[in-house]
Amino acid sequence: MPHDRDALWETGQDESVEVNQRALIDKVLARYSGEFTVFRELLQNSDDARSTAVEIRFETAAFLSRKGKEVAGAHTLPDLKTTPVKQWTFKNDGIAFREEDWTRLRKIAEGNPDEEKIGAFGVGFYSLFSVTEDPFVSSGGHGMQFYWKDGKDQLLVRRGDLPSKGTSDPWTTFEMTLREAGPIPPAFDFMRFLASSITFMVHLKEVGVFFDDYRIGYLKKSPGVAKAVDLPKGLKRSSSLNIMNVKGIQSHPIRIKAEVMHAVYAVGTEKRPTIAVVEPRKQRGGFFSSIVSAFTGPSSSQPETPVTPPPPPKDPAELHEMNVTLTVFTAEVDVKVDKKLSAELLRSTKKNPPSQLKYNLIYTGKDEYDQSIADETNQPIACGSIFQGLRADLNGTGQARVFIGHATGQTTGIGGHMASRFIPTVERESIDLVDRNVAIWNKELLYVGGFLSRTAYELELSNIHDLWEGAAKSSGSLDFRPPPDLEDWLRQRFLHVLKFFTFRASTPSSDVARLLEIAFYGCSTLQLKLLSSAGVRAAPDIKEPDPVFSQFLKHLPVLPQAVIQEGALTVKALQDRGMISPITFTDVLAELRQHPLNEDELVACLKWWTSLNQSNSTVNMAQIRGELLNAAVLIGADGKVLPLSSVEYFIDTKRLGTHIPLDGPLPTSLMPLSVTKHFPTAQLATFNWRELTVIDWLQHVSKPDVMSNNPEYDFTKSIDWAERVLTILSRIWSSLSNDAHGHAKAVFAGKKCIPTSSGLQAPEVSYFPSANMTMFNDLPMVTFPSGLSIKGQMEKLLSFIGVRRHVDLQLVFDRMVKTGDWTVSDLIGYLVQVKDTLSTDELSRLASTTAFTKEGSQQEPGKKKPRYRASDLYEPADVFRQLQLPIIDWGEKSKWRVNSEEAKFLYRLGLRRFPPLDAAVKLCASQDAAVRSVAFKYLCDNIPSKYPDYNADNFANIEFIPAESEDGHHMGNLREVFSNPQWKALGFSVVQTSYRDAAVSKLGVQEHPPTSMLLAMLEKTPPPNEATARKWFEILSERIPSFTPSQLVILSRMLIVPTKGSNAQPVRWLTPTQCYLGGSTKGEFHSKLFVFVDLGPVANRFLSACGSKNEPSVEEVAEILIADPDKFYELTGGYENFLAELRNLAVNSRFLPSATLSKMKISPILLGIRRQKSTKGTLEKLIEWDEDGWEQIHALRKPRDIIIADDTHVYQLFGDSIFAAPQEDLLEGFYEALGSKRLSAVVKEDYKVSDELLNTNTATEIRALVLERLPLFLHEHTHTRTKVSASWLASPQNFKVKVFRKLTIVKSLDTSEVKPRTQEASAAAKRVGQGPIELWLSHTAQVDMYEVATSLCRYLFETVKVNDALLFMTILSTDLKALKRRGYNVDKILKQQQQDRKMAEEARMSRYIGSQAADSSAALVHQPVAPQPVMATRPDVAASRSKSPTRHAGLPGGWEPALGSPPPPAIPPREPQQLAEDMERIAQTNAAPAPAPVSNVSNTLQNWTRKIVGPAATQDIARIGQSSQNTRTVTPQSNIRANVDMAIKACKPEQGKLLHNRRKMEMVKESLGEGYCDVSGHVGQLDHLGSLGEVKVFVTKDVADIATFMARKREPLARFIHIVTPIARVYGLPMTSLHIFYDMTGGLIAFNRSGSLFLNLRYFEAWHDKDVKNGEHSQAQISWFFTLAHEIAHNLIEPHNSEHEFYFSAICEAHIAEFSQLLGPSAI
Repeated sequence: MPHDRDALWETGQDESVEVNQRALIDKVLARYSGEFTVFRELLQNSDDARSTAVEIRFETAAFLSRKGKEVAGAHTLPDLKTTPVKQWTFKNDGIAFREEDWTRLRKIAEGNPDEEKIGAFGVGFYSLFSVTEDPFVSSGGHGMQFYWKDGKDQLLVRRGDLPSKGTSDPWTTFEMTLREAGPIPPAFDFMRFLASSITFMVHLKEVGVFFDDYRIGYLKKSPGVAKAVDLPKGLKRSSSLNIMNVKGIQSHPIRIKAEVMHAVYAVGTEKRPTIAVVEPRKQRGGFFSSIVSAFTGPSSSQPETPVTPPPPPKDPAELHEMNVTLTVFTAEVDVKVDKKLSAELLRSTKKNPPSQLKYNLIYTGKDEYDQSIADETNQPIACGSIFQGLRADLNGTGQARVFIGHATGQTTGIGGHMASRFIPTVERESIDLVDRNVAIWNKELLYVGGFLSRTAYELELSNIHDLWEGAAKSSGSLDFRPPPDLEDWLRQRFLHVLKFFTFRASTPSSDVARLLEIAFYGCSTLQLKLLSSAGVRAAPDIKEPDPVFSQFLKHLPVLPQAVIQEGALTVKALQDRGMISPITFTDVLAELRQHPLNEDELVACLKWWTSLNQSNSTVNMAQIRGELLNAAVLIGADGKVLPLSSVEYFIDTKRLGTHIPLDGPLPTSLMPLSVTKHFPTAQLATFNWRELTVIDWLQHVSKPDVMSNNPEYDFTKSIDWAERVLTILSRIWSSLSNDAHGHAKAVFAGKKCIPTSSGLQAPEVSYFPSANMTMFNDLPMVTFPSGLSIKGQMEKLLSFIGVRRHVDLQLVFDRMVKTGDWTVSDLIGYLVQVKDTLSTDELSRLASTTAFTKEGSQQEPGKKKPRYRASDLYEPADVFRQLQLPIIDWGEKSKWRVNSEEAKFLYRLGLRRFPPLDAAVKLCASQDAAVRSVAFKYLCDNIPSKYPDYNADNFANIEFIPAESEDGHHMGNLREVFSNPQWKALGFSVVQTSYRDAAVSKLGVQEHPPTSMLLAMLEKTPPPNEATARKWFEILSERIPSFTPSQLVILSRMLIVPTKGSNAQPVRWLTPTQCYLGGSTKGEFHSKLFVFVDLGPVANRFLSACGSKNEPSVEEVAEILIADPDKFYELTGGYENFLAELRNLAVNSRFLPSATLSKMKISPILLGIRRQKSTKGTLEKLIEWDEDGWEQIHALRKPRDIIIADDTHVYQLFGDSIFAAPQEDLLEGFYEALGSKRLSAVVKEDYKVSDELLNTNTATEIRALVLERLPLFLHEHTHTRTKVSASWLASPQNFKVKVFRKLTIVKSLDTSEVKPRTQEASAAAKRVGQGPIELWLSHTAQVDMYEVATSLCRYLFETVKVNDALLFMTILSTDLKALKRRGYNVDKILKQQQQDRKMAEEARMSRYIGSQAADSSAALVHQPVAPQPVMATRPDVAASRSKSPTRHAGLPGGWEPALGSPPPPAIPPREPQQLAEDMERIAQTNAAPAPAPVSNVSNTLQNWTRKIVGPAATQDIARIGQSSQNTRTVTPQSNIRANVDMAIKACKPEQGKLLHNRRKMEMVKESLGEGYCDVSGHVGQLDHLGSLGEVKVFVTKDVADIATFMARKREPLARFIHIVTPIARVYGLPMTSLHIFYDMTGGLIAFNRSGSLFLNLRYFEAWHDKDVKNGEHSQAQISWFFTLAHEIAHNLIEPHNSEHEFYFSAICEAHIAEFSQLLGPSAI
């Protein structure tokens, strides 16, 4: 905070910042990363001190000991690698140290303020501490010794005069006694370092390196004379911020001489020799050499390489001398820095920026570079030259560095070193481009570097340009190019400069090369120049080379291929900058407009064009092609100029063009053949040129101007040229198209061009010479002067253009036919000879001419013999004579042959070879039996050879089929005649036996009558008797699949079944639905009510399809019963049989329609029983009687008139006054469903009491006894739930016991017809509404525990059974010890009940009272609280309660709430006390609320639980397992899993082929309201049809067309199996245990037959097939997952009860997780 800072200045104290000098020097100042750092700093200091010479000495301890002493004897050169050195000494002859120099030397970070000096930071000297602890400096007679005070962290110096003061010693010396003795630095690398360092030193010229007494190396630099360089035009001298401005550039050579001992080379790193590529040695020795080599081995073919002897040892002190010459470009730069930047630079460098500076660039020319490469091969040892670091770095190895007086670690990215006044980082390894102000300076300076590089590049390109142009002019060549050897040398020189100035990535800062490159390309307003194939050109004028264009664009400047390959980086940079580009179409057009092409060049040009994608949609190729043709010009070998835009034709030598004479007249727009022969026709067509066809040529030579200019080529005057033209045309005539033929005919039409016996004549008046024309010799006949024969193509040509082969037909008829001398055969004979000459019109005229006579016709007197067209007559064949058809009169001179030319000609004119199809069919229906027989055989024999279009539908109404019926033979049509002879028995016509095969296979006679015809026949003529019906129905049974469902319905209503009638009507016809299959003995009772017929198994099958059943349905039995109950009772034979029928109706009542049930409710159809006292006379006649002498009277009554005796005591009172239902659970439920009331519902009780006795011991004892024994009773009571709980009764407000002096009960019925009954009682219970239960006791009578139990059970349970009261009475009247002896676990039961009450109380306190105490405090008054039943009292509601498995006592395995458990029934809001009581009730009944469903899988499980159990289930899920065990121990999950595995493993394949019934099968029913299974019904047989994969397929007998079932249902079957297969894998079921069946009716989804699982395909098709076909599998898989689980559970539990449902849920739980993965996340 500001006020804190002010307060600090007022109250604080100053303290100095302390520096650990040793740590500072060791950790920072002396830790330079570069190589030879100490010498680099000392060399730079020496150059700043204007030194010209430097000596560097490495001195051993021995040398130092004898230094200054005269020691006799010579000393050998120490080993440069191993001899340890004790001291380094560095000496320079520069300016001696001044006072300010001594002062700066002992100050850290106080650099030299002189802007002309390189040193800036004042820390370079401290690099000496990297090798020494106490450096010593002497200069000008003064000395300074550095030392650490007391050997600790404080650095001190001691300065003073030396004895040498006043002498002329020019040397400034730095002595460094090494901290640890060691060998000298690598001598060879050190000399390279010195050679590079001395190059850019301003003053330093000589460097000597000594090892003790020996000078092992010496370098001397000799600068040449500098000369000014003319700056190229267009260069921008100022940098972007105008800080740097180039005044001028100079260049001067530098020569460096080196003398190095051989020992230095000996320790250099040897360069890896270049591995020469050795060409494979050719084998010698001829054919057998390979055989010899196989035996001699590989060594025999290759001589051993002789071992090179080691070189003789050399004297290590031997000196080797070498030189190098370099060119240095120096830029003189003026510097203008604003004050702000100058101040920042002063702050950073402790010196002002210079006003002038120099920028140096070392450039190694091509010749110098090659010379240095050659010198390397002359080195004494293959370790390279010490000048290698100065040579141009053309390969981008990173040797070219930025020098700041000496080399830094920063590379330039180009081929040469650069030096200038860059500001480095502190360690001087790279240029500082991080500091904002320093970066501005360095970036501006790098612009000068790019400027200098561009200048050097342009100067070198200028030299190359001058040499190229001078050589090209002096060579005198046509293409203005220098000689090839000079051109190659200039190209190599250009490649050298191009590689030198290729900008590669620089290190460590890549910005250096990037900024240099930007400046290089951006410092000039002119384009960069390059060497092209046409000399030095600006880069945009030079194109990338393309070998295709080089063949015809020979004057276009392109980059040489060598430049592309070796200067790839620069070329890519130029391409990226858009400075050079590929050859464009504009370039091509420009070159073509300037330079005409010869034929070879034109061929190359056209080949390039045709290689392009002509279908390119991005450009208009047609327009571009037009520009190309307009630009290109051909200069032929004869000097003629042909613009390509005028070309129209080309000659295709691979086609007919080869026939065109090249010596004759040709179009001027024809491209020379010498060009077009190189291209296929398709490519030439892309130029819109078209082939010069023979017709084009013919049209050209027929032009009047062409013929008039060349009379010898006029075919109307020159007979020889006319013959040649016709000959050329005839050679290709067959290859020409019809259009071409027409064009040729048009050319010759009307022109006298045909050589004939009468000279040149027009084609229309010329004739072919032939034998047929001998009678017409006066006509002009074609004759060629060369004697050329007229045949083949020439004949065709002449014929087409109009030369006539015959005379006109009219002339023939006039001269020959009308004379009467020629017969039909003679006429046809002549026409056959000239048929090829007849035109289509002539043939048509001939076909329509009535020129032929009919066989057998007679000429009438005075009239001409009638003539006919050929199409009106038939060929002379015997079969046509038998058919009485008109036949051509061929005569007897020649025999008729169907394969003769005459016959073929007549067929061509229309002579009939066979009668038309309709005529042949009519002949089959002829009145003449002989004609009819021949015609039918002819028709059948010639189908389909002559009548392939025969269609039976077209002749359905013509009676041409030989048929027979019961009435005899006759002709019939296709609609009423059938091929199967069995239909004759039903009155239909069938094909006669001799014609049956042909009629069926060829004429399309149907085998069977259509079903509509069968229906009409049966309706009109039903079978007259049972024998006929049997025969007819057996035939019709084979046609069942052909009947549609609607037709079968019609048949079911037809009166077609003959049965025995009355005397007045012996035969009575019934509909199939009125008949039942089987003999009269099939059901003795039913046969009295219904008609049974038995026509045999085959005929019965037809009746079954028409609706006949094997036995009456429940509905039909019920209707008979309703119609006449008394007769029905009489026919049953009495009480027991009638009850059996009622039981059947009760079991199947769910199949009865509502209308039938409604009628049953109001009809007297139920059997009622009334008791009455028997008389002695009737006692022996009683059907039933009891020991009290009661007899039972049976009578049929309406349901509302019968009472269900559910209260035994009341029934004993009123049994003689009411009709009661038989005491069977099944019948009682049936009676109640029809409207009978329960006795307990119609009886009323009224209690009469005398005085109440208060506070009696009896009441207290009885109440305590009931509450004590009630838990024992409830524990044993398992068949139904209680209305109230024991804990509820325990409340004094809810259960009261009162004692009265006397207790009387008056019971009465609702009806006033029965008198009330009064009786005394010892106990009675009473409850008003939902109030407390009161137990009234009689004081005068002893308490009867049976009456107590009976009274209380009425309010404890919904329904009370006699055994309930007896059990409760026993528990109440027996002491606890006796109960223990009888097996009751009294202690455990009471203790468990007590614990349950305690848990319920805790639950009440924790769950409800705590959260609702404030709101419910008013409800906790001392008032009776009505108990809420756990489940509804209505039977249908109770049956539909949740079936989710919950945790309770006796449950096998201690079931946890499953994933798919349905939610508990909705509980209305209650008061806290009510909720607590409910919780206790739940605890006693072991029912816990289940969690809500979490997925649609669990919802489906809930639906299936309800679907499976339905209202028929009377056992609650809370009692699972209690039938087999009464203990509360939890069954382990492993036991449950073992049972589940056992159920799955019990599944097995069905081995039987025919399943006769399903009485033992568990069947899945679809209806939610009918329960799940029905095992009482009898279902028909199942036939095994086949298998699909491993799954067997069964069908019932009533399935139509069983033979084709597998084919028809293949796709649904496959989809069904596809759905259940993954489910089977989830359960681990073998697929062989799954079977598919199909039935026509019923509600069976699936069943389990002894472990074999059967699934109904019909339900899959109705419910899921459509979704599965559309790719939606989830709902189908969920449905069949639970179906299979239900059926697998039947392997453990056969009946449907709570235990079966438990295992069903257990199976689902065990596999629900894996099944969920099958469905995927989207289905969960």
